[in-house]
Amino acid sequence: MLFSVTRSLLRGAQRFDIHRNRDVHRWVAPTLRELRRRREKMGPEAALPRSSHSDWNYSAEIFAFGKRLQESFDANVLQQAFTHQSFIEQETRKQAAVGIEQPVLGVHDNRELIAQGDQLVAEYVEAFLLTALPRLPRQFIASVREALTSEAQLAHVSSHLGTKDIIMAAEFPIDDTLLASTLKAIVAALQRSSGDERCFLFVRDFLCGQLNQRDLYEYLEIADPLRTLQEYCKERGLADPEPRLIGNVGRNTLLAAHQVGIYSDRKLLGTGYGESQTVAVEEAARDCLRQLFGTELHMKPVDFTLTLSDCAQHLTRRPASGKVEKRQ
Repeated sequence: MLFSVTRSLLRGAQRFDIHRNRDVHRWVAPTLRELRRRREKMGPEAALPRSSHSDWNYSAEIFAFGKRLQESFDANVLQQAFTHQSFIEQETRKQAAVGIEQPVLGVHDNRELIAQGDQLVAEYVEAFLLTALPRLPRQFIASVREALTSEAQLAHVSSHLGTKDIIMAAEFPIDDTLLASTLKAIVAALQRSSGDERCFLFVRDFLCGQLNQRDLYEYLEIADPLRTLQEYCKERGLADPEPRLIGNVGRNTLLAAHQVGIYSDRKLLGTGYGESQTVAVEEAARDCLRQLFGTELHMKPVDFTLTLSDCAQHLTRRPASGKVEKRQ
């Protein structure tokens, strides 16, 4: 009985499939193939800005941008942050071409905001690094700051914040220079809209946060570790570092390994291994620098809960308000 019911159901399913397949006309497949051939012959479509779509609403995009970041922006200042000089010049030429002698656009470009944002980003990032890494010399703090505020890094953060489709500029697609400068303008717009506290937290979370789970020595270029170690010890009044061979195995073989320790005033500062004594000395010097700078491989994670008041001693200008807000 069960077998008969199953066969009946299968016959019904087959008849349904046949009926459904007959609904597709024979001309559909050749037509789709022809359309695909023509599309491939024409080549890839040109990249178009998001504003070219019929459902584009710039005011809604500006409003949604601030809400996505959980920040309170002044709408006019934020719109100015997204408006580049090239867009103003382009619109001025368009209006002049139709006979308008004195065009009125009702918006200003973001050159002033970019200059202010550049200073704020550099100052806040450096103050955060000086507070989070107190034993790292200033010359290396500057190297890390330059890496975190480079054009490529700022453009990377800016693109992931969703600024690409909102930027008002004459050229398209948007390049890294526009993305980086727009992020600086946004930082300045946030400072004008919500104050120094929110601006610092924004820079801390989105720029300084790039250090999370990264080796600091990716941002440091130390060509001669032993010489750097000697200069550091001389500045701190320590005895000259002396490399000493601690042990070696496999001498004169392809698997040779040397262990070198560096001593200062008969105290072991660090050790290193290498296939030759030169390499071992270099690695030992790097290990000493890690120990002295507080950037060991097993170092505590960078404290990303630092607030503006914690870093205030390293700021060149005094914040407008002493109140500190915590980002949710």
